[in-house]
Amino acid sequence: MSAAELIAALAAAVPGAAFEALESADADVTPVILVPVEHLLATARALRETPGLEFHAFSDVTAVDFHPRREPRFDVVYHLVSPHRRARVRLKVRVALDQPVPSVTAVWPGAGWTEREVYDLFGIVFEGHGELRRLLMPDDWDGHPLRKDYPVQLRKDAGTFMPLQVTEEEFRANMERDRTARPRSKDAHG
Repeated sequence: MSAAELIAALAAAVPGAAFEALESADADVTPVILVPVEHLLATARALRETPGLEFHAFSDVTAVDFHPRREPRFDVVYHLVSPHRRARVRLKVRVALDQPVPSVTAVWPGAGWTEREVYDLFGIVFEGHGELRRLLMPDDWDGHPLRKDYPVQLRKDAGTFMPLQVTEEEFRANMERDRTARPRSKDAHG
């Protein structure tokens, strides 16, 4: 299915959204569609639920920083697969610095980890994400290392930690305390 055919199907399912086909070296295999950020969730639902589209598989989300060449600064890039049709699509959403993006975890729960990775490395906030926190960098890390304006020559001493020796009883008590302190959400885990 070409970008034009996908856009025609999406235009009927998401009225008022101005989609745009984008050029790409592999556009003949994977169509690339620019989606307005305010229509991202509706577009995601339409891609998953519309008969004939059925992009049930979320593959990845990443980001690209175009600082200082372009504003809005970031492209958030989603890779989706329709296993029934053996088709792929790439969605791009353009966002400015400090502009939140709706989380697609309600549509594809598997997006949770990769949204956290994008948040951690680029600082892009995903509204509606149940556990948006650092994934790769330490909790006390300053900044977002994949931003173009991140200071490359940053020096930070690595934190070192000695392994903690606990008894079996202390371990069980710690596990029980952690389990009761953070109740699991049904939507995120089950």
